[in-house]
Amino acid sequence: MTSSLVSGAVVARVTPAIDDLVVTAREVIQRGLPPELTAHLVGELIVPLLGTPDLLTAEQCEGHPDRYRQHVLHAETDGSFSIVALVWLPGQRTTIHDHVSWCVTGVHQGQESERRYRLMTDGRTSRLIPTEDVTNPTGAIAAFAPPGDIHRVRNACATKAISIHVYGADISRLGTSIRRTYRDPEGEQ
Repeated sequence: MTSSLVSGAVVARVTPAIDDLVVTAREVIQRGLPPELTAHLVGELIVPLLGTPDLLTAEQCEGHPDRYRQHVLHAETDGSFSIVALVWLPGQRTTIHDHVSWCVTGVHQGQESERRYRLMTDGRTSRLIPTEDVTNPTGAIAAFAPPGDIHRVRNACATKAISIHVYGADISRLGTSIRRTYRDPEGEQ
């Protein structure tokens, strides 16, 4: 396992599988392809890793009792991408949000539920319209790029869920991949 210095902070120790993902993701990202295609190609790299027992350390599988927990596994020194593990205890969820960059998510353990939205506007006002509910089991990936990436993710299961995210931004510096949050059109809290 290795650890690295990123933006003046030490990023988590990572497993050989994550080290290998860093190398192969870097090769794809350095090709300079459009964001959506980059996300899909990086997603193909993640699929074989999902559900494997030695992908994360025990510490990187720990959740937080009050909210989902983010573990930054890698941040490229040039800011071009980051790899993050998100740990969700039962019932935990995000706000409705969009993202600062392209993203790939892969469910490593458990299951995540996602509600996707479209922002509709008449030129004076705007509102969110739910468009799709998706259940992502272990092994499922989702790849997307702004705009049109508005969603809410939650763990609707009775067990912990863990997902691996690769973002086209330096999450160790930004602290989050969320660009903007939105009010819930259905009034859920």
